[in-house]
Amino acid sequence: MTTESSERGVGLGMPELPAPDYPDDVRARLEPDAREVIARYPDSRSALLPLLHLVQSEEGHVTRTGMRFCAQLLGLTTAEVTAVATFYSMYRRRPSGDYQVGVCTNTLCAVLGGDAIFEELQEHLGVGNGETTDDGKVTLEHIECNAACDYAPVVMVNWEFFDNQTPASARRMVDDLRAGRPVSPTRGAPLCTFKETARILAGFPDEREGAVEAGGSAGPASLIGLKLAKGEHPGARVVHPRGAAPHGEPSHEPPHGPPHEPSPTEHLSSHDAPQDTSASDPAHPAGPTAEEGE
Repeated sequence: MTTESSERGVGLGMPELPAPDYPDDVRARLEPDAREVIARYPDSRSALLPLLHLVQSEEGHVTRTGMRFCAQLLGLTTAEVTAVATFYSMYRRRPSGDYQVGVCTNTLCAVLGGDAIFEELQEHLGVGNGETTDDGKVTLEHIECNAACDYAPVVMVNWEFFDNQTPASARRMVDDLRAGRPVSPTRGAPLCTFKETARILAGFPDEREGAVEAGGSAGPASLIGLKLAKGEHPGARVVHPRGAAPHGEPSHEPPHGPPHEPSPTEHLSSHDAPQDTSASDPAHPAGPTAEEGE
C-alpha cells in the first residue's frame, strides 16, 4: 500500500472477511419472524425490503451480519443484499440514535424556515448531518420532501410528523426527547424508538394500546382540495396578502384603515407567512383549528 493510498483509506491487501453470523439466541428469535415475512410473498426475494427493516430493528442499523442473515434466508448473495441496503436511505449503515430527527430542507420548507431549524439544531445538539448525540438519543439529518408542504416547515421524528415548526419549538422537542419527557407528534401515532419503528415497518403490528387508532390520515389542510372537488364545500376562497385586494379590484378597506386580520376560520396558505408558533406546542397552537367553511 502506498503512502497516498493509505492516507485515503484505500486498502490493497486481503479482502474483508465474511461477516459473522448472529449469536444462536438472536438467530433463534429472528428467524421465525423472518420466515413469517417471507411467507407473505410468492417470490421470496420480494421480502428483502421488510427483512432489512427486521434486522434494523435488532441493532438499530443494518449491519454486515444482518445483510448476511437476509442473504442466507433468501438465497441471495451478500452483494445483492448490499446493493439494496445501500440504495435506500431508510436503512442506516452505522449506529444511530433512538430518535431520528429529520428536518425537511426541500424548497418550501427551506424558505419557510427549514434551513434555520436545521442550523439551530446542529448548533444546539453539537452534531452535523447524520451524526448522533453523545447520549445516543438523537440522530440529526436533513431530509427530502415528505409530502407535507401545507404544514411547512416540517420536522419528522422516526417518520412521525411535527408540523409548522420553528427553531425554538424544534429545540424544545429535542430537549424533551433527550430528557425522556413525553413528546407527541402533531398527527399520527405516538412516538416509539427507531428500533420499534423498524419492526413496524417490517410488517409487524404496533401492539401499543391506542397506537393504531391514533395513526389517522392526512390532516385537514391536505384534504381541502379533495373536499372541494367532491362538492362538500362551496367554491375555494382565495386569501389575499394581508391588507391587499386582488389585482384590478378596488380595495374594501378604508384608505388608511387597519390591515386585514384573518378570522380563525379562514384557511391560510403556508405561503402567507411563516407561523411563529408550532402546532406541536400545545400551549401555543399554530393556525386555524376549524376546517374551512365551518
